[in-house]
Amino acid sequence: MPLINVKVIENVFTAEQKRDVVERLTDAMVTIEGENMRPVTWVIVEEVASGDWGIGGNPLTTADVRALAEGVSV
Repeated sequence: MPLINVKVIENVFTAEQKRDVVERLTDAMVTIEGENMRPVTWVIVEEVASGDWGIGGNPLTTADVRALAEGVSV
C-alpha cells in the first residue's frame, strides 16, 4: 500500500492544485505498480506554516515560494 507524503508551504497551492497533485501522483504510482494499486494508494498533502521550513539555514516563506515560481531568486 503506497503512501506518498507531500509537504508544501501554506497558501502557495490552491485546493484545485492540491487535488491535481493527488491525482497525478496516484497516476504515477499506478504507472509503476499497476492499476490494482489505485484504490490503495494514499497521497497526503501537508501544509507547513510559512517560515517553518528552512533551506540552507534560511527560513522559506509563502512569499519566497511565490517569487521562486515567478523566476525571482530569493
